[in-house]
Amino acid sequence: MITSIEEWLQNPFPSTEWVDGEIIEKNGKTLKHSKIQAEFAYLWGNYVELSGQGGEVYTNVPCRTIKQGRSPDVAYLTPELVAQYGNEKVLPQSFPLCVEIVSPTDLAEEVILKSQEYLLSGSEEVWLVYPESYWIIVLTQETKTIFAGSDVVSTQKILLGFSIAVDELLS
Repeated sequence: MITSIEEWLQNPFPSTEWVDGEIIEKNGKTLKHSKIQAEFAYLWGNYVELSGQGGEVYTNVPCRTIKQGRSPDVAYLTPELVAQYGNEKVLPQSFPLCVEIVSPTDLAEEVILKSQEYLLSGSEEVWLVYPESYWIIVLTQETKTIFAGSDVVSTQKILLGFSIAVDELLS
């Protein structure tokens, strides 16, 4: 039985996070959630390659925040951080760019707190995706912007130049 964050970091169980001293299963995923996750991984992976920016795109990958062990739904790691940490079991900080796809079982306050946690632990940009309402909230230290429907959402600080219409991504 895992009793500390250090133990979880050595052997993070798939689809779990270490939150407030206990293992929490990331549940509530739906077919739509998985489809959007795969779409992000595909689009960002292609963009990384075609733009020449390099780096790696991951899904359900563990990282350490200031207080917790998290697993963003989709995450991007810059080439510099891949060179530094690419062979680690767990990234010792938040990913520079994270996506959390909000499931029907997620509580709004918890998702907001998680995004703030990412930003305080090394993330420069966090995307909160609300599949049912066709909203994407993009957060940085400086801005919080909501994109909806036919709005074109674009990266603000990381993977510069990537953009897509919200309804195209979420349909």
